[in-house]
Amino acid sequence: MSQSCVPMYGQSSPVTRECDCLAHCFGNAADNRMRERRYPTDMTDAEWAVVCPLLPVPGWLRGRGGQPEAYCHRQMLDAIRYLMDNGVKWRAMPADFPPWDRVYAFFRRWRDHALVKEFHDRLRAKVRMRAGRDAEPTAGVIDSQSVKADAVVGADSRGYDGGKQINGRKRHVVVDTLGLLLGVMVTAADTGDRAAAQVLLGQVADAHHRLELVWADGGYTGPLVEHCLATLALVLAIVKRSDDMRGFVVLPKRWIVERLFAHLMRTRRLARDYERRTTSAEAMIYWSMTLLMTRRLVRPHPERV
Repeated sequence: MSQSCVPMYGQSSPVTRECDCLAHCFGNAADNRMRERRYPTDMTDAEWAVVCPLLPVPGWLRGRGGQPEAYCHRQMLDAIRYLMDNGVKWRAMPADFPPWDRVYAFFRRWRDHALVKEFHDRLRAKVRMRAGRDAEPTAGVIDSQSVKADAVVGADSRGYDGGKQINGRKRHVVVDTLGLLLGVMVTAADTGDRAAAQVLLGQVADAHHRLELVWADGGYTGPLVEHCLATLALVLAIVKRSDDMRGFVVLPKRWIVERLFAHLMRTRRLARDYERRTTSAEAMIYWSMTLLMTRRLVRPHPERV
């Protein structure tokens, strides 16, 4: 799409007349009709101008085989954003989007080839630099959230969290000090925090070599602290609640990851776990964060840190 006349923040032309996505420039997307922008989750022209250069290059364009895509990348992103934010079923996708099975194939391809994570990580680096931070973080926060699972979730990937009294799955996340996602792992709800953290922190440490410090709550005490220091060269600092505290108290650093969980619960597709595969559940979390970050990038002024 031509960016010569980018509208004001929060505005967009009602009809997209042309597009500069790779599917239009080199694929077969021009054979299919364009659509009007009508839903709150649709990207504005300002958002698309930020997102377009950060999209991964499709495999068929890099000589890795496959058929050129027949649908606009912007429409595909808008369709996934709509499904995720409104919590509809794949087959209930509005008719003005591409066919639901094509949108799901796009989602599945990006999930299986880690393209959604690649896209998410590029957006995170851009958000951090806009906030005056380095692209790579040096500190983070880890925590977990148990959520109920839908009936489609099989017994092999669900469990019962006795502490929260929830039958479902557990989301283990690591965020930076801005509350942006560094890594996520979805397990059965009966998986221990320390066992999952040992795997997740290893993945995050491999991806972010500058990470030196991670804050955690009292559930992560024990051998995990020594393991992180000896194996990952990572300091795991435990932030405990004092025994004399009464009622609700905001604890240092831990509120950052709680804010992330609050954002996820506002995404209706993530209000409970509807995904058959844990990899799909993790991909949905990455998609939710991309929506948050694209909106943050087009705000008139950077947020206060």
